[in-house]
Amino acid sequence: MRTSALFSPAEKVALELAEAATALPHDVSDELFSRLREHYSHAEIVELSYIVALENFRSRFNRTLKIEAQGLYCAVPAHTRAGS
Repeated sequence: MRTSALFSPAEKVALELAEAATALPHDVSDELFSRLREHYSHAEIVELSYIVALENFRSRFNRTLKIEAQGLYCAVPAHTRAGS
């Protein structure tokens, strides 16, 4: 992802936010926020953070209760992913 030409610099730093905010332990640094501010307004950073947190919540909630995707999700096989 970090070296992929498929993502713009703004998209790459947003994806980095998603990775850092989802990591255990939580690891969103001041340096990452500085790089986010190069591409996004304060309101946009709040919205990105909200979306990451909401999706992380849903994922953990569903896994805890063993709620399946009900056919709405299709995992991409590893051999077809970019860089694999």
